[in-house]
Amino acid sequence: MTGSTLYIETPIYTNPEIDARLGKKIYLKMECFQPSGSFKARGIGTLCKEAADQGSTRLVSSSGGNAGYAAAYAGRVLGLPVTVVVPENTSQIARQRIASQGAEVIVQGAAWDEADQYARRLVEEVNGAYIPPFDNPTIWRGNSTMVDEIVQQCPKPGVIVLSVGGGGLLCGVMEGLHRHGWADVPVIAAETKGADSLAESIEAGELITLPGITSIASTLGARTVAKKAFEWTQQHRVISLVVSDGEAVDAAWQFANDQRVLVEPACGASLTVLYNHREALDEFESALVIVCGGTGITADKLLAWKRELVDS
Repeated sequence: MTGSTLYIETPIYTNPEIDARLGKKIYLKMECFQPSGSFKARGIGTLCKEAADQGSTRLVSSSGGNAGYAAAYAGRVLGLPVTVVVPENTSQIARQRIASQGAEVIVQGAAWDEADQYARRLVEEVNGAYIPPFDNPTIWRGNSTMVDEIVQQCPKPGVIVLSVGGGGLLCGVMEGLHRHGWADVPVIAAETKGADSLAESIEAGELITLPGITSIASTLGARTVAKKAFEWTQQHRVISLVVSDGEAVDAAWQFANDQRVLVEPACGASLTVLYNHREALDEFESALVIVCGGTGITADKLLAWKRELVDS
């Protein structure tokens, strides 16, 4: 990482035991190893750096956790004060970790949408730069850098698997795939039930706003996916996969045992293709799974969720 870059090149791991269980080659893009703990370092870092270069003296972010932490991290590295507005369903550990980067944390609203409305008003009051969590072309461009790395790190996979919340990761991956001539690689877009705004939109054939977020995967908690993300589903083969909270937690738990790495249930949604939803990969000989990570997770919390949602 250099002074002009707020993210690192992450490795691709393989696991012989996972490959043997599935009977296919699985590549794991380990975005959980970013300095901020998730892929958000790419897009959010790019946007924060751009704001600083344009003379902004304060950053204001709205986030359910990971984007806020990435903004707080970027602000600390760039030497800019940061305010992060989080909704009430943001975990205490996520709030603490954002604050540990020196950011001011404001809790506002039951879901991200309400926190975002407050952040937009606050930007005007403090004359800061608005840092949204996902719906911004600069964020997508930053996220697309992971595909720049992937094409150098492994053969073209049969399919790419990723989690979808607001759609910033999906938009970035699509941008990268098309830039590198990999437009023929399908994408499995995984969501948890109760935070599945993309799946609902695909089924309806139009952008849908969920009445609320009921999933524990709060970092997937955008009631409306980015319009661009929905548009990509009309231009590229996107396979929608909606899983339960319990399945996402179970996948995160099994992944922790396989790789000795902790990730949030939001990331566990995509990891279900390695465990509970192997059938999603039946038609493909290989797959690349983006291990998007997450900051709001601890071993104790994952174990508690497993006991509540999986073992009971």
